[in-house]
This record gives sequence, structure tokens and C-alpha cells, in this order.
Amino acid sequence: DTIVVHDPFWTASARHADIVMPSTITLERNDIGGANSDAYLAAMRQVVAPHAQARNDYESFSDLASALGVADAFTESLDEMGWLRRLYGTWLEHARQHGYVFPEFDQFWSEGVLELPFDEGRNLFGAFIEDPEAAPLTTPSGRIELFSDTIAGFGYDDCPGHPAWLEPSEWLGGQRAQEFPLLMIANNPRARLHSQLDVGDHSQASKVQGREPARLHPDDAAARGIADGEVVRVFNDRGSFLAGAVLSANMRPRVMQVSTGAWHDPLDPSDPDSMCVHGNPNVLTLDRGTSKLAQGCVGQRVLVDVERWHGPLPPITVTAPPPIEAG
Repeated sequence: DTIVVHDPFWTASARHADIVMPSTITLERNDIGGANSDAYLAAMRQVVAPHAQARNDYESFSDLASALGVADAFTESLDEMGWLRRLYGTWLEHARQHGYVFPEFDQFWSEGVLELPFDEGRNLFGAFIEDPEAAPLTTPSGRIELFSDTIAGFGYDDCPGHPAWLEPSEWLGGQRAQEFPLLMIANNPRARLHSQLDVGDHSQASKVQGREPARLHPDDAAARGIADGEVVRVFNDRGSFLAGAVLSANMRPRVMQVSTGAWHDPLDPSDPDSMCVHGNPNVLTLDRGTSKLAQGCVGQRVLVDVERWHGPLPPITVTAPPPIEAG
């Protein structure tokens, strides 16, 4: 019943939370950056002091653990730098056990970047290809399997034990396309990473009359009386959103493209079915996973229709700062 959000920004989710804890951004805290496939390990040193009342997530959760009486179990008596030293030390010992020699933490932290050994010829199945018997895969047979007895044994009608074409719930060849004749492709955006920093200048500069761009073929637009740059309503039987029309002959007829990640801005926040005035395609997508076995995302394509928006343009409120009350 209570939603708590810890975030550096006044995001769409923060706006709908009961309690919001302002968190620091990467430049305001210390961390270590790296992943299994990275060629470098980076010391992410704090650059500036936290803004206003922003706190590190670790600090916030440590205080919460203290209030719950489990501070020692959570922190293990380590602060931020203490944990970074322990994590690096654990990794360093693991690397030494495999024959690699790297500097101690203080030298790594001072130098800032640590180059890791990297095999340019490495590929995912290299060892298996070279010697399948000595380096089997983690499948039951140890080989690449085109049929899975395990998956077939589940008896799922939407996920057989072998590759198969199953009719999508949202496609132009289905019956549903008779009612909603356009296939909307919701791809990753160019002006931001998913929804991150949608409120920033770079992402906002890509909008059309403040709305997310909706690209469609000129023939589809002409059939609906839509001109380039006009605000349109994209809809189906699940919901609707406003977007800015961008006409492009590069689009395939009967296909529309709207990027994901526009911050959700409902016309009526009290109505869960309210139209999003900013252009978030999630209000139209099917809320279910790819199959009974895999709960992957199916939101990249959805059948819709589009019409020119004739009413007054609702204001964009999701980019406004939070209300500040004097204490």
C-alpha cells in the first residue's frame, strides 16, 4: 500500500510515490565500475558533494537498518569506502588464485583505471567449438540443443520444446489488425537511454510540440488528414497517448514508430486508464510475458490506430519540478 522511491530525479515514478528519498548521482559518490566482458576496471571516485539533501543509497539503507535494529548485520561495520576495499580485495584474491597479479586497492584507487587481460579472439563458444568433449555446454546433453525434453515436458501450449512459429498476438496479419490497422514499433530512443534523463535538454529537443515523435508513412497520414508536426492521438482498446506526427517515406506503410521512455504524464492521475499527454507507449501494450515459460517483454510492437488531435493541447506536467513546501 505504500510506495517508496529513491531516485536522483523527479521522475514519473517518483511523482506517484508516497515517500521519495533523494539519492545521489554517480558523480556524487564512490564506486567501482566493471563487468565480466569489460577490458578495464574503473575507480569511480566522487567528483562533487551531494546536491542539497541527496544521500547515497547505502547511507539511506544503513539508517533504515539501524532503525529496524539490524544495522550491524547490514553494514558489517563498514562504510562506503570500507565496502569498496572489501569488494576489491575479494576480487583481487580471486584473480590471484587464477594466476593474475594486480595492484592493491590504494594504488588502483589512485591510478583510477586498471587494464584487464583481454583475448581479442575470444568468443562465446570458443572452447566448445575447439573441443566439445572437454568443454561441454551447460545443457543436459552438453551440446547445442534444438529440442529440449525439459521444456517439452512442461506441456505449455505457447512454448513447445523446439523452435516454432506461433502467431503473435499483435501483428498485421491477424484479425485484430482489422480494428487497429497500424503496427506501432516501440524501439529504444536516440535522445536518451530508455527513459533516463527524458527531462533533459537533449531529449526534450527531440520532441514535437512537447510530445514524443510518432513517425508514420505519408500515405497513412494523408488517409487520416494528418500533417507533419501536428499532434496526434495514438490509441487502441487499452489506452491512448498524444504524440507529434513526423512523416517519413522511410517508414513502411501501416507501420508507426514511437520510441520508448517518454515519462508517463496522465491527463488525470487519479484515473489508471487516463490518456498520457506526453507519449508513453506503455499505455497501449499488452501486459503479459512472452510465454508461460519466459516472462520477456512483448511491448516492442502493438496494434494501434491514430487520429489528428482536435482539442486544446493539455499541458506537459511531468517535466515540472516537485512542489516545495516551506518547513
